[in-house]
Amino acid sequence: MKLLKRSLIKMHQDQIISALIANKIITISPDKPFTYASGMHSPIYTDLRLTISYPDLRDMIASDLATLIKKEFPEATIIGGVATAGIPHAALVAEKLHLPMIYVRPKPKDHGRGRQIEGRFSKDDQVVLIDDLITTGGSVLNAVQATQKDGGQVCGVSSIFTYYLPDAKENFAKANVKYAPLLSYPELLKKEKKSGHISADQYEVLRHWHEDPWHWKN
Repeated sequence: MKLLKRSLIKMHQDQIISALIANKIITISPDKPFTYASGMHSPIYTDLRLTISYPDLRDMIASDLATLIKKEFPEATIIGGVATAGIPHAALVAEKLHLPMIYVRPKPKDHGRGRQIEGRFSKDDQVVLIDDLITTGGSVLNAVQATQKDGGQVCGVSSIFTYYLPDAKENFAKANVKYAPLLSYPELLKKEKKSGHISADQYEVLRHWHEDPWHWKN
């Protein structure tokens, strides 16, 4: 049964990647790179907020995230969404796992009770936080700190996609937080090369960006 589940997730990963590309949720453009708000230049642009508009796709993502979380974080008692993009996916995963849910804002509200976290949890709960995309890990690790500050225990972080950038690896290691993404940039690259959607030269451009994104030039 475990082998069957792993095979099913792998098959779904290929389907999810294909759907993300086909619906321009992930756009690969090695010849005309994008500029992020941080100033980083990149041959890939990802807008996973769009996934909520595709019922079959979002359900497949939620099912596979739920399976992944059960495997990687079996101790989880609460699913947390990182505002704003992680909230809908956390809600779907919490429903599938039949677990309580919370969500975490980037900063406390400036009115009312000044809460940063909505929902209830105790010091004995084990929280898994979900975001849509992990680039450097800054926003989700901010949510980890907020949860811990309020007395919660975070057993891990998950996401739909991660670039697996060196910054993220370093930041998660420093924070001593485990993270388990559903999809990653290397997997995406491998599938796109195998499918023939990108040339060998374009593959090399995309690979070099991943090695040192802050200093990459097309």
